[in-house]
Amino acid sequence: MIPRFLFAFAAPGALALALCLPAAAEAQGRGAASARPPAAAVPATQRAVSFVAEAPAAGGVLVLPLSAEGELAGRAASLSEADRGAVGRALTSSKFSYEGGKTLMLRGVGAWDAILVVGLGETPGPKAWQSAGAVAGRALRDEAGGLTVLAGGLPAEAAAELAIGLGLGEYRSDFHQAKARERTPTGPVIVVTGQVPAAEFLFRPRGEALVTAMAWARDVSNEPANKLYPETFVERARAALAGVPGVTIEVLDVPAMERLGMGAILGVGQGSARPPRMLILRYRGAGAPAAPVVLVGKGITFDTGGISIKPSANMGNMKMDMSGAASVTGALMALAKSGAPVNVVAVAALAENMPDGRSIRPADVLTAMNGKTIEIVSTDAEGRLVLADALSWVDANLQPAAVVDVATLTGAVRGALGDEYAGLFSRHDVLADQLAAAGEAVGEPLWRLPLHPSYGVDISSTIADLKNGGGEGAGAGTGAHFIGEFISRDTPWAHLDIAGVAYGAATDTGPAGSAGYSVRLLERFVRDVQP
Repeated sequence: MIPRFLFAFAAPGALALALCLPAAAEAQGRGAASARPPAAAVPATQRAVSFVAEAPAAGGVLVLPLSAEGELAGRAASLSEADRGAVGRALTSSKFSYEGGKTLMLRGVGAWDAILVVGLGETPGPKAWQSAGAVAGRALRDEAGGLTVLAGGLPAEAAAELAIGLGLGEYRSDFHQAKARERTPTGPVIVVTGQVPAAEFLFRPRGEALVTAMAWARDVSNEPANKLYPETFVERARAALAGVPGVTIEVLDVPAMERLGMGAILGVGQGSARPPRMLILRYRGAGAPAAPVVLVGKGITFDTGGISIKPSANMGNMKMDMSGAASVTGALMALAKSGAPVNVVAVAALAENMPDGRSIRPADVLTAMNGKTIEIVSTDAEGRLVLADALSWVDANLQPAAVVDVATLTGAVRGALGDEYAGLFSRHDVLADQLAAAGEAVGEPLWRLPLHPSYGVDISSTIADLKNGGGEGAGAGTGAHFIGEFISRDTPWAHLDIAGVAYGAATDTGPAGSAGYSVRLLERFVRDVQP
Protein backbone atom coordinates (compact mmCIF):
# COMPACT_ATOMS: atom_id res chain seq x y z
CA MET A 1 0.00 0.00 0.00
CA ILE A 2 1.16 3.50 -0.79
CA PRO A 3 -0.43 6.22 1.33
CA ARG A 4 -2.93 8.11 -0.79
CA PHE A 5 -1.30 11.47 -0.23
CA LEU A 6 2.02 10.20 -1.58
CA PHE A 7 1.78 7.52 -4.23
CA ALA A 8 -0.39 4.88 -5.78
CA PHE A 9 0.76 1.91 -7.73
CA ALA A 10 -0.91 -0.81 -9.75
CA ALA A 11 -0.02 -4.14 -11.35
CA PRO A 12 -0.78 -5.44 -14.87
CA GLY A 13 -2.67 -8.60 -15.71
CA ALA A 14 -1.28 -11.82 -17.08
CA LEU A 15 -2.26 -13.94 -20.03
CA ALA A 16 -4.85 -16.62 -20.57
CA LEU A 17 -2.64 -19.66 -20.70
CA ALA A 18 -1.32 -22.42 -18.50
CA LEU A 19 1.29 -23.69 -20.90
CA CYS A 20 5.06 -24.01 -20.67
CA LEU A 21 6.47 -23.90 -24.19
CA PRO A 22 9.52 -22.40 -25.89
CA ALA A 23 9.12 -18.64 -26.36
CA ALA A 24 9.64 -19.05 -30.09
CA ALA A 25 6.60 -21.30 -30.43
CA GLU A 26 4.38 -20.60 -27.46
CA ALA A 27 0.95 -22.10 -27.93
CA GLN A 28 -2.11 -19.93 -27.60
CA GLY A 29 -4.70 -20.85 -24.99
CA ARG A 30 -8.26 -19.97 -24.20
CA GLY A 31 -8.64 -16.23 -23.68
CA ALA A 32 -5.14 -15.48 -24.95
CA ALA A 33 -4.52 -12.03 -26.35
CA SER A 34 -3.36 -13.60 -29.63
CA ALA A 35 -6.77 -12.89 -31.14
CA ARG A 36 -5.67 -9.26 -31.36
CA PRO A 37 -2.82 -7.93 -33.49
CA PRO A 38 0.56 -7.81 -31.73
CA ALA A 39 1.12 -4.89 -29.38
CA ALA A 40 2.78 -2.04 -31.23
CA ALA A 41 6.39 -1.41 -30.43
CA VAL A 42 7.65 2.08 -29.68
CA PRO A 43 9.92 3.71 -32.28
CA ALA A 44 13.50 2.46 -32.01
CA THR A 45 16.19 5.11 -31.62
CA GLN A 46 19.08 3.09 -30.21
CA ARG A 47 22.36 3.79 -32.00
CA ALA A 48 24.56 1.05 -33.40
CA VAL A 49 27.86 0.69 -31.52
CA SER A 50 31.29 -0.22 -32.88
CA PHE A 51 34.77 -0.24 -31.36
CA VAL A 52 37.77 0.90 -33.43
CA ALA A 53 41.46 1.39 -32.79
CA GLU A 54 41.88 4.67 -34.68
CA ALA A 55 39.68 7.76 -34.57
CA PRO A 56 37.74 8.44 -37.76
CA ALA A 57 37.88 11.73 -39.62
CA ALA A 58 36.14 14.63 -37.91
CA GLY A 59 32.37 14.68 -38.25
CA GLY A 60 29.35 14.44 -35.97
CA VAL A 61 29.89 14.88 -32.25
CA LEU A 62 33.06 14.05 -30.34
CA VAL A 63 32.69 12.79 -26.75
CA LEU A 64 35.77 13.37 -24.62
CA PRO A 65 35.71 11.73 -21.14
CA LEU A 66 38.32 13.17 -18.77
CA SER A 67 39.33 12.78 -15.12
CA ALA A 68 41.90 15.58 -15.10
CA GLU A 69 43.38 18.28 -17.32
CA GLY A 70 46.54 16.24 -17.82
CA GLU A 71 44.62 13.54 -19.71
CA LEU A 72 43.70 15.86 -22.58
CA ALA A 73 46.97 15.52 -24.51
CA GLY A 74 46.86 11.71 -24.54
CA ARG A 75 43.15 11.04 -24.94
CA ALA A 76 42.69 13.73 -27.59
CA ALA A 77 45.94 12.95 -29.43
CA SER A 78 43.96 12.31 -32.62
CA LEU A 79 42.81 15.94 -32.68
CA SER A 80 44.84 18.57 -34.43
CA GLU A 81 47.06 20.70 -32.24
CA ALA A 82 44.79 23.69 -32.91
CA ASP A 83 41.62 21.80 -31.93
CA ARG A 84 43.27 20.37 -28.84
CA GLY A 85 44.44 23.83 -27.85
CA ALA A 86 40.92 25.24 -28.28
CA VAL A 87 39.49 22.52 -26.02
CA GLY A 88 42.19 23.13 -23.40
CA ARG A 89 41.53 26.87 -23.33
CA ALA A 90 37.79 26.28 -22.98
CA LEU A 91 38.37 23.90 -20.06
CA THR A 92 40.60 26.43 -18.33
CA SER A 93 38.40 29.46 -18.89
CA SER A 94 35.28 27.61 -17.74
CA LYS A 95 37.08 26.26 -14.66
CA PHE A 96 35.87 22.80 -15.56
CA SER A 97 35.92 20.62 -12.43
CA TYR A 98 36.20 17.12 -14.01
CA GLU A 99 33.70 15.86 -11.42
CA GLY A 100 31.69 12.82 -12.42
CA GLY A 101 28.83 13.78 -14.73
CA LYS A 102 29.94 17.37 -15.30
CA THR A 103 29.79 18.42 -18.95
CA LEU A 104 31.07 21.16 -21.22
CA MET A 105 29.65 21.49 -24.73
CA LEU A 106 31.82 23.20 -27.32
CA ARG A 107 30.72 24.11 -30.84
CA GLY A 108 32.70 25.58 -33.69
CA VAL A 109 35.89 23.64 -32.93
CA GLY A 110 37.44 22.21 -36.08
CA ALA A 111 35.21 20.10 -38.31
CA TRP A 112 33.18 18.62 -35.44
CA ASP A 113 29.52 19.51 -35.07
CA ALA A 114 30.23 19.66 -31.34
CA ILE A 115 32.68 18.43 -28.73
CA LEU A 116 31.22 17.27 -25.43
CA VAL A 117 33.64 16.98 -22.52
CA VAL A 118 32.36 14.68 -19.76
CA GLY A 119 33.89 14.51 -16.29
CA LEU A 120 34.78 11.10 -14.88
CA GLY A 121 35.82 12.11 -11.36
CA GLU A 122 39.17 11.58 -9.69
CA THR A 123 39.17 7.80 -9.40
CA PRO A 124 36.62 6.49 -11.90
CA GLY A 125 35.37 2.93 -11.98
CA PRO A 126 32.56 1.05 -13.74
CA LYS A 127 29.78 3.13 -12.16
CA ALA A 128 31.49 6.40 -13.09
CA TRP A 129 32.22 5.29 -16.65
CA GLN A 130 28.65 4.14 -17.23
CA SER A 131 27.22 7.27 -15.61
CA ALA A 132 29.42 9.49 -17.79
CA GLY A 133 28.19 7.64 -20.85
CA ALA A 134 24.57 8.06 -19.74
CA VAL A 135 25.05 11.80 -19.21
CA ALA A 136 26.53 12.09 -22.69
CA GLY A 137 23.76 9.99 -24.24
CA ARG A 138 21.11 12.16 -22.62
CA ALA A 139 22.82 15.40 -23.67
CA LEU A 140 23.26 14.26 -27.27
CA ARG A 141 20.08 12.31 -27.94
CA ASP A 142 18.80 14.95 -30.40
CA GLU A 143 22.04 15.01 -32.41
CA ALA A 144 21.31 13.42 -35.78
CA GLY A 145 24.91 12.62 -36.65
CA GLY A 146 27.21 9.98 -35.28
CA LEU A 147 29.05 10.08 -31.97
CA THR A 148 32.75 9.38 -31.59
CA VAL A 149 33.93 8.53 -28.07
CA LEU A 150 37.64 8.89 -27.32
CA ALA A 151 38.41 6.17 -24.77
CA GLY A 152 42.08 5.69 -25.56
CA GLY A 153 44.20 5.05 -22.48
CA LEU A 154 41.20 3.81 -20.52
CA PRO A 155 40.67 0.13 -19.65
CA ALA A 156 38.60 -2.02 -21.99
CA GLU A 157 35.91 -2.12 -19.30
CA ALA A 158 35.71 1.68 -19.42
CA ALA A 159 35.14 1.64 -23.19
CA ALA A 160 32.37 -0.95 -22.78
CA GLU A 161 30.72 0.87 -19.85
CA LEU A 162 30.81 4.19 -21.73
CA ALA A 163 28.99 2.49 -24.62
CA ILE A 164 26.43 0.95 -22.25
CA GLY A 165 25.87 4.31 -20.60
CA LEU A 166 25.34 6.03 -23.94
CA GLY A 167 22.69 3.46 -24.77
CA LEU A 168 20.94 4.00 -21.44
CA GLY A 169 21.17 7.79 -21.64
CA GLU A 170 19.75 8.12 -25.13
CA TYR A 171 16.47 6.50 -24.03
CA ARG A 172 13.39 8.58 -24.86
CA SER A 173 9.99 8.52 -23.18
CA ASP A 174 8.27 10.79 -25.72
CA PHE A 175 7.38 7.91 -28.04
CA HIS A 176 3.71 8.91 -28.29
CA GLN A 177 4.51 12.35 -29.71
CA ALA A 178 3.88 12.78 -33.42
CA LYS A 179 7.55 13.56 -34.05
CA ALA A 180 8.50 10.13 -32.72
CA ARG A 181 6.83 8.53 -35.74
CA GLU A 182 8.85 10.78 -38.03
CA ARG A 183 12.18 10.20 -36.30
CA THR A 184 14.85 8.66 -38.50
CA PRO A 185 17.57 6.36 -37.18
CA THR A 186 20.41 8.30 -35.61
CA GLY A 187 24.08 8.01 -36.49
CA PRO A 188 26.27 5.31 -34.95
CA VAL A 189 28.44 5.35 -31.85
CA ILE A 190 32.13 4.77 -32.56
CA VAL A 191 34.25 4.07 -29.48
CA VAL A 192 37.96 4.59 -30.00
CA THR A 193 40.01 2.28 -27.81
CA GLY A 194 43.36 0.55 -27.86
CA GLN A 195 41.67 -2.66 -26.68
CA VAL A 196 39.09 -3.38 -29.35
CA PRO A 197 38.66 -7.16 -28.86
CA ALA A 198 38.40 -6.89 -25.09
CA ALA A 199 35.88 -4.03 -25.28
CA GLU A 200 33.81 -5.95 -27.84
CA PHE A 201 33.81 -9.00 -25.56
CA LEU A 202 32.58 -6.96 -22.59
CA PHE A 203 29.93 -5.06 -24.53
CA ARG A 204 28.57 -7.88 -26.67
CA PRO A 205 26.39 -9.57 -25.83
CA ARG A 206 26.03 -8.63 -22.14
CA GLY A 207 26.14 -4.84 -22.31
CA GLU A 208 24.11 -4.68 -25.48
CA ALA A 209 21.46 -6.98 -24.02
CA LEU A 210 21.30 -4.89 -20.85
CA VAL A 211 20.64 -1.69 -22.81
CA THR A 212 17.86 -3.42 -24.76
CA ALA A 213 16.28 -4.86 -21.61
CA MET A 214 16.42 -1.54 -19.79
CA ALA A 215 14.69 0.19 -22.69
CA TRP A 216 12.00 -2.50 -22.73
CA ALA A 217 11.35 -2.18 -19.00
CA ARG A 218 11.14 1.60 -19.20
CA ASP A 219 8.91 1.47 -22.27
CA VAL A 220 6.29 -0.75 -20.67
CA SER A 221 6.43 1.24 -17.42
CA ASN A 222 5.93 4.53 -19.26
CA GLU A 223 3.03 3.26 -21.34
CA PRO A 224 -0.40 4.59 -20.35
CA ALA A 225 -2.87 2.08 -19.01
CA ASN A 226 -5.06 2.18 -22.12
CA LYS A 227 -2.07 0.78 -24.03
CA LEU A 228 -0.50 -1.46 -21.40
CA TYR A 229 -2.59 -3.80 -19.27
CA PRO A 230 -2.19 -7.41 -18.15
CA GLU A 231 -2.77 -9.01 -21.53
CA THR A 232 -0.62 -6.57 -23.51
CA PHE A 233 2.19 -6.80 -20.96
CA VAL A 234 2.27 -10.51 -21.66
CA GLU A 235 2.18 -9.91 -25.43
CA ARG A 236 5.14 -7.56 -25.25
CA ALA A 237 7.16 -9.90 -23.10
CA ARG A 238 6.46 -12.77 -25.48
CA ALA A 239 7.42 -10.67 -28.51
CA ALA A 240 10.65 -9.47 -26.89
CA LEU A 241 11.70 -13.02 -25.94
CA ALA A 242 10.59 -14.78 -29.14
CA GLY A 243 13.27 -17.11 -30.38
CA VAL A 244 15.65 -16.55 -27.46
CA PRO A 245 17.29 -19.91 -26.63
CA GLY A 246 16.56 -21.39 -23.22
CA VAL A 247 13.39 -19.35 -22.57
CA THR A 248 9.98 -20.84 -21.84
CA ILE A 249 6.76 -18.98 -21.06
CA GLU A 250 3.79 -19.99 -18.94
CA VAL A 251 0.75 -17.77 -18.51
CA LEU A 252 -2.10 -18.32 -16.08
CA ASP A 253 -5.47 -16.84 -17.03
CA VAL A 254 -8.48 -16.38 -14.74
CA PRO A 255 -9.81 -19.98 -14.99
CA ALA A 256 -6.32 -21.35 -14.33
CA MET A 257 -5.88 -19.10 -11.30
CA GLU A 258 -9.34 -20.06 -10.05
CA ARG A 259 -8.38 -23.73 -10.21
CA LEU A 260 -5.25 -22.96 -8.21
CA GLY A 261 -7.20 -21.00 -5.57
CA MET A 262 -5.45 -17.66 -6.23
CA GLY A 263 -8.15 -15.63 -4.51
CA ALA A 264 -5.87 -12.69 -3.68
CA ILE A 265 -4.85 -11.64 -7.20
CA LEU A 266 -8.31 -12.51 -8.52
CA GLY A 267 -9.84 -10.30 -5.85
CA VAL A 268 -7.68 -7.35 -6.89
CA GLY A 269 -8.50 -7.78 -10.56
CA GLN A 270 -12.22 -8.50 -10.34
CA GLY A 271 -13.22 -4.83 -10.43
CA SER A 272 -11.55 -4.26 -13.80
CA ALA A 273 -12.67 -5.07 -17.33
CA ARG A 274 -9.03 -6.09 -17.92
CA PRO A 275 -8.62 -9.56 -16.38
CA PRO A 276 -5.53 -10.39 -14.31
CA ARG A 277 -2.75 -12.69 -15.45
CA MET A 278 0.21 -14.47 -13.90
CA LEU A 279 3.20 -14.48 -16.25
CA ILE A 280 5.94 -17.04 -15.53
CA LEU A 281 9.16 -16.77 -17.53
CA ARG A 282 11.96 -19.32 -17.27
CA TYR A 283 15.48 -19.12 -18.61
CA ARG A 284 18.21 -21.68 -18.10
CA GLY A 285 21.57 -21.15 -19.75
CA ALA A 286 24.22 -23.71 -20.54
CA GLY A 287 25.97 -24.95 -17.44
CA ALA A 288 23.48 -23.31 -15.08
CA PRO A 289 22.75 -24.79 -11.63
CA ALA A 290 19.64 -26.88 -11.06
CA ALA A 291 18.02 -24.60 -8.49
CA PRO A 292 16.70 -21.36 -9.98
CA VAL A 293 16.91 -17.85 -8.63
CA VAL A 294 13.33 -16.55 -8.66
CA LEU A 295 12.42 -12.90 -9.25
CA VAL A 296 8.82 -11.88 -8.51
CA GLY A 297 7.40 -8.52 -9.56
CA LYS A 298 4.32 -6.55 -8.63
CA GLY A 299 2.53 -5.73 -11.86
CA ILE A 300 -0.38 -3.40 -11.21
CA THR A 301 -0.88 -1.85 -14.64
CA PHE A 302 -2.98 0.91 -13.11
CA ASP A 303 -3.90 1.56 -9.50
CA THR A 304 -6.87 3.76 -8.69
CA GLY A 305 -6.83 2.42 -5.14
CA GLY A 306 -10.07 0.57 -5.87
CA ILE A 307 -12.93 1.35 -3.47
CA SER A 308 -10.33 3.00 -1.21
CA ILE A 309 -9.83 5.41 -4.08
CA LYS A 310 -6.86 7.73 -4.34
CA PRO A 311 -7.06 11.49 -4.88
CA SER A 312 -6.99 12.51 -8.54
CA ALA A 313 -3.77 14.53 -8.18
CA ASN A 314 -0.86 12.55 -9.63
CA MET A 315 -3.00 9.44 -10.06
CA GLY A 316 -1.67 9.23 -13.62
CA ASN A 317 1.67 8.11 -12.19
CA MET A 318 -0.02 4.88 -11.23
CA LYS A 319 0.48 3.60 -14.76
CA MET A 320 3.97 2.81 -13.41
CA ASP A 321 2.75 0.69 -10.51
CA MET A 322 3.84 -2.31 -12.58
CA SER A 323 7.50 -1.28 -12.40
CA GLY A 324 8.43 -4.33 -10.31
CA ALA A 325 7.04 -6.69 -12.95
CA ALA A 326 8.79 -4.71 -15.67
CA SER A 327 12.10 -4.93 -13.81
CA VAL A 328 12.07 -8.68 -13.14
CA THR A 329 11.05 -9.34 -16.75
CA GLY A 330 13.75 -6.98 -17.98
CA ALA A 331 16.39 -8.65 -15.82
CA LEU A 332 15.53 -12.10 -17.18
CA MET A 333 15.53 -10.62 -20.69
CA ALA A 334 19.03 -9.21 -20.22
CA LEU A 335 20.32 -12.53 -18.91
CA ALA A 336 18.66 -14.62 -21.60
CA LYS A 337 19.64 -12.41 -24.54
CA SER A 338 23.26 -12.46 -23.39
CA GLY A 339 23.29 -16.25 -22.95
CA ALA A 340 24.25 -16.02 -19.26
CA PRO A 341 25.02 -19.37 -17.57
CA VAL A 342 22.26 -18.93 -14.99
CA ASN A 343 18.95 -20.51 -14.02
CA VAL A 344 16.35 -17.80 -13.41
CA VAL A 345 12.57 -17.59 -13.20
CA ALA A 346 10.67 -14.30 -13.39
CA VAL A 347 7.06 -14.16 -12.18
CA ALA A 348 4.97 -11.08 -13.00
CA ALA A 349 1.75 -10.78 -10.98
CA LEU A 350 -0.40 -8.62 -13.27
CA ALA A 351 -3.71 -6.93 -12.47
CA GLU A 352 -5.53 -3.61 -12.74
CA ASN A 353 -7.03 -2.16 -9.54
CA MET A 354 -10.30 -0.39 -10.39
CA PRO A 355 -13.49 0.66 -8.53
CA ASP A 356 -16.55 -1.16 -9.79
CA GLY A 357 -19.66 -2.91 -8.57
CA ARG A 358 -17.64 -6.13 -8.45
CA SER A 359 -14.61 -4.67 -6.66
CA ILE A 360 -13.47 -6.02 -3.32
CA ARG A 361 -14.37 -3.88 -0.30
CA PRO A 362 -12.77 -3.07 3.03
CA ALA A 363 -13.69 -5.87 5.48
CA ASP A 364 -13.91 -8.49 2.72
CA VAL A 365 -11.91 -11.68 3.28
CA LEU A 366 -9.87 -13.28 0.50
CA THR A 367 -8.15 -16.66 0.45
CA ALA A 368 -4.70 -16.90 -1.10
CA MET A 369 -3.36 -19.92 -2.97
CA ASN A 370 -1.60 -21.27 0.12
CA GLY A 371 -4.91 -21.26 2.04
CA LYS A 372 -4.21 -18.23 4.23
CA THR A 373 -7.11 -15.85 4.65
CA ILE A 374 -6.70 -12.08 4.36
CA GLU A 375 -8.96 -9.40 5.79
CA ILE A 376 -9.02 -6.37 3.52
CA VAL A 377 -8.34 -3.19 5.46
CA SER A 378 -7.74 -1.08 2.36
CA THR A 379 -8.23 -1.98 -1.28
CA ASP A 380 -5.31 0.37 -1.95
CA ALA A 381 -2.98 -2.18 -0.35
CA GLU A 382 -3.32 -4.38 -3.42
CA GLY A 383 0.30 -4.97 -4.38
CA ARG A 384 0.96 -7.28 -1.47
CA LEU A 385 -2.16 -9.26 -2.41
CA VAL A 386 -0.99 -10.09 -5.94
CA LEU A 387 2.46 -10.92 -4.58
CA ALA A 388 0.89 -13.24 -1.99
CA ASP A 389 -0.40 -15.54 -4.71
CA ALA A 390 2.75 -15.21 -6.82
CA LEU A 391 4.96 -16.24 -3.90
CA SER A 392 2.56 -19.01 -2.91
CA TRP A 393 2.86 -20.40 -6.44
CA VAL A 394 6.66 -20.20 -6.27
CA ASP A 395 6.64 -21.94 -2.89
CA ALA A 396 4.43 -24.75 -4.19
CA ASN A 397 6.04 -25.33 -7.59
CA LEU A 398 9.73 -24.46 -7.42
CA GLN A 399 12.69 -25.30 -5.24
CA PRO A 400 14.52 -21.99 -5.55
CA ALA A 401 18.03 -21.13 -4.48
CA ALA A 402 16.67 -17.68 -3.55
CA VAL A 403 13.58 -15.55 -4.08
CA VAL A 404 13.59 -11.78 -4.52
CA ASP A 405 10.36 -9.82 -4.94
CA VAL A 406 10.33 -6.27 -6.31
CA ALA A 407 7.45 -3.85 -5.84
CA THR A 408 6.44 -0.21 -5.82
CA LEU A 409 4.78 -1.08 -2.55
CA THR A 410 4.64 1.80 -0.07
CA GLY A 411 4.93 5.56 0.18
CA ALA A 412 6.36 4.91 3.62
CA VAL A 413 9.64 3.72 2.14
CA ARG A 414 10.03 7.03 0.35
CA GLY A 415 9.37 8.83 3.60
CA ALA A 416 12.15 6.80 5.20
CA LEU A 417 14.73 6.75 2.40
CA GLY A 418 13.76 9.50 -0.06
CA ASP A 419 14.59 8.92 -3.70
CA GLU A 420 18.18 7.81 -3.11
CA TYR A 421 17.67 4.23 -1.93
CA ALA A 422 15.27 1.34 -2.39
CA GLY A 423 14.25 -0.46 0.77
CA LEU A 424 15.65 -3.95 1.37
CA PHE A 425 13.97 -6.42 3.72
CA SER A 426 15.13 -9.96 4.34
CA ARG A 427 15.25 -12.72 6.94
CA HIS A 428 18.53 -13.92 5.44
CA ASP A 429 21.71 -11.94 6.00
CA VAL A 430 23.80 -13.58 3.27
CA LEU A 431 21.15 -12.89 0.64
CA ALA A 432 20.71 -9.30 1.84
CA ASP A 433 24.45 -8.70 1.68
CA GLN A 434 24.69 -10.03 -1.87
CA LEU A 435 21.79 -7.87 -3.05
CA ALA A 436 23.29 -4.79 -1.41
CA ALA A 437 26.64 -5.52 -3.08
CA ALA A 438 24.98 -5.85 -6.49
CA GLY A 439 23.14 -2.58 -5.99
CA GLU A 440 26.32 -0.78 -4.99
CA ALA A 441 28.18 -2.18 -8.00
CA VAL A 442 25.68 -0.85 -10.55
CA GLY A 443 24.67 2.39 -8.83
CA GLU A 444 21.22 1.24 -7.64
CA PRO A 445 21.73 1.35 -3.87
CA LEU A 446 19.66 -0.51 -1.30
CA TRP A 447 19.22 0.30 2.38
CA ARG A 448 18.29 -2.57 4.66
CA LEU A 449 15.32 -2.00 6.94
CA PRO A 450 14.12 -4.25 9.78
CA LEU A 451 11.54 -7.03 9.81
CA HIS A 452 10.59 -6.68 13.46
CA PRO A 453 8.38 -9.36 15.06
CA SER A 454 5.97 -6.65 16.17
CA TYR A 455 4.96 -6.14 12.55
CA GLY A 456 3.23 -9.51 12.70
CA VAL A 457 1.10 -8.22 15.57
CA ASP A 458 0.29 -5.09 13.56
CA ILE A 459 -1.20 -7.12 10.71
CA SER A 460 -3.01 -9.70 12.85
CA SER A 461 -6.75 -9.95 12.24
CA THR A 462 -9.62 -10.91 14.52
CA ILE A 463 -11.52 -12.55 11.66
CA ALA A 464 -8.85 -13.90 9.29
CA ASP A 465 -5.27 -15.15 9.38
CA LEU A 466 -3.94 -11.66 8.72
CA LYS A 467 -4.97 -8.31 7.32
CA ASN A 468 -3.47 -6.37 4.44
CA GLY A 469 -2.61 -3.25 6.43
CA GLY A 470 -1.00 -2.42 9.73
CA GLY A 471 -2.39 0.98 10.62
CA GLU A 472 -0.02 3.84 11.46
CA GLY A 473 3.70 3.33 11.86
CA ALA A 474 6.15 1.23 9.90
CA GLY A 475 4.16 0.91 6.68
CA ALA A 476 7.06 -0.39 4.61
CA GLY A 477 7.95 -2.93 7.29
CA THR A 478 4.44 -4.27 7.79
CA GLY A 479 4.03 -4.56 4.02
CA ALA A 480 7.24 -6.56 3.78
CA HIS A 481 6.22 -8.75 6.74
CA PHE A 482 2.88 -9.50 5.06
CA ILE A 483 4.60 -10.62 1.85
CA GLY A 484 7.00 -12.81 3.80
CA GLU A 485 4.07 -14.82 5.16
CA PHE A 486 3.63 -16.42 1.73
CA ILE A 487 7.09 -17.92 1.30
CA SER A 488 8.69 -20.65 3.39
CA ARG A 489 11.01 -19.39 6.12
CA ASP A 490 13.57 -21.94 4.97
CA THR A 491 13.80 -20.27 1.57
CA PRO A 492 16.24 -17.36 1.26
CA TRP A 493 13.88 -14.47 0.47
CA ALA A 494 14.21 -10.70 0.14
CA HIS A 495 11.76 -7.92 -0.63
CA LEU A 496 12.78 -4.75 -2.48
CA ASP A 497 10.44 -1.78 -2.07
CA ILE A 498 11.29 0.51 -5.00
CA ALA A 499 8.42 2.97 -4.60
CA GLY A 500 10.73 5.93 -4.02
CA VAL A 501 13.10 5.25 -6.91
CA ALA A 502 11.10 3.57 -9.70
CA TYR A 503 10.19 6.80 -11.49
CA GLY A 504 10.49 10.53 -11.17
CA ALA A 505 11.44 13.79 -12.84
CA ALA A 506 13.98 14.13 -15.64
CA THR A 507 17.64 13.87 -14.63
CA ASP A 508 21.00 14.30 -16.34
CA THR A 509 20.89 10.63 -17.29
CA GLY A 510 17.28 10.13 -18.34
CA PRO A 511 13.90 11.65 -19.17
CA ALA A 512 10.97 11.96 -16.80
CA GLY A 513 9.16 8.72 -16.07
CA SER A 514 10.47 5.23 -15.44
CA ALA A 515 14.04 4.76 -14.24
CA GLY A 516 14.07 1.03 -14.96
CA TYR A 517 15.32 0.69 -11.41
CA SER A 518 16.57 -2.76 -10.36
CA VAL A 519 16.98 -4.25 -13.87
CA ARG A 520 20.76 -3.77 -13.64
CA LEU A 521 20.82 -4.71 -9.96
CA LEU A 522 18.96 -7.98 -10.50
CA GLU A 523 20.97 -8.88 -13.59
CA ARG A 524 24.20 -8.42 -11.64
CA PHE A 525 22.85 -10.26 -8.58
CA VAL A 526 21.70 -13.32 -10.54
CA ARG A 527 25.06 -13.56 -12.32
CA ASP A 528 27.05 -13.29 -9.09
CA VAL A 529 24.78 -15.04 -6.58
CA GLN A 530 26.38 -17.53 -4.20
CA PRO A 531 24.28 -20.07 -2.27
